[in-house]
Amino acid sequence: MISKPIQCDIFCVVVDNYGDAGVCWRLACQLAGEHGWRVRLWIDDPAPLRQLAPDHAAGPVEVRVWPESWPHPWPVAETADVVIEAFACPLPPDYVETMARRAQAPVWLNLEYLSAEDWVAGCHALRSPHPRLPLVKHFFFPGFGETTGGLLRERNYDERLTAFSESSFRNEFGIPPKAEDDLTISLFSYTNPALPELMRAWAAWATPQRPIRVLRPGSMEAAPARENPTGSFSLHSLPFLPQARYDELLWTCDLNFVRGEDSFVRAQWAAKPFVWQIYPQAENAHRAKLDAFLYIHPAGPQLAAFWQAWNGQGTLDWPDFAASLSGLKAPMRQWAKTLAARPDLAGKLVQFCLERLK
Repeated sequence: MISKPIQCDIFCVVVDNYGDAGVCWRLACQLAGEHGWRVRLWIDDPAPLRQLAPDHAAGPVEVRVWPESWPHPWPVAETADVVIEAFACPLPPDYVETMARRAQAPVWLNLEYLSAEDWVAGCHALRSPHPRLPLVKHFFFPGFGETTGGLLRERNYDERLTAFSESSFRNEFGIPPKAEDDLTISLFSYTNPALPELMRAWAAWATPQRPIRVLRPGSMEAAPARENPTGSFSLHSLPFLPQARYDELLWTCDLNFVRGEDSFVRAQWAAKPFVWQIYPQAENAHRAKLDAFLYIHPAGPQLAAFWQAWNGQGTLDWPDFAASLSGLKAPMRQWAKTLAARPDLAGKLVQFCLERLK
């Protein structure tokens, strides 16, 4: 029986962009804030947290920067009950040695990347014994199906959404009030050679009767809106938005362009039509992940051509995709409702660990 708060160490190496830090921070906050765990987030580069969570120092999660060298030996008392290596980042060898010296070995998890591929369910929770030490690591796979690890979703998400004021958000960032036929789009993307083509398509498609307003977060400071000659297409640069404010941006928009893993999941909770730019991998391994998600999503057939083109395969047809937007609203809402009815990732991870800490 666990009689004291569970101690958890999450190890994160920031490989590229913000996704690694973003996912780890969300998980850490849920474990600490919703489940009462004492959580340390070990991160090799804390810079992303200063943008994703500017107030992280005031929260319940203790952030530690990986030292260049670890104490030898690492104190047994400083080794957590649950150890999570995010995305297969290698743990410090001295820390692993100390894990084996605990009276009860910690629950050791490798938190994997998200995928909708068929094999994920079969690999979730698989054991991997250490080749030398009396330790076992389990693979914990986020996923969309009920037999996977689930998705990150905070308990207060619906409460925040209900309390959200779109008009206040627009006013704060100098975005004009939404007109009846105004199409508001958020654009968060990696470098994409298709972007200039898309911008031209937007400028050509927009009219005074159906204007397009594009909100692009990530600039160091907001820039004046840019418009086409008729004023029906405008591009607004927004500052980098912390995680909670990024949710608000998604709620504000009619269509969201997202990237990677973290914003991809948040777009699904927002229940609005969205376009995903998947993180490119060697030998086009990412295409299998893209196809797998399109296969399971109820609107996959309507999304496929435009999503594939946005990811470098095919030609963008904005007018055709724009014509489908109204028909995407219902399946996006139903998809979000279906996923929200399932246990969230943090809750499933806690239950998994408690069963092994008895």
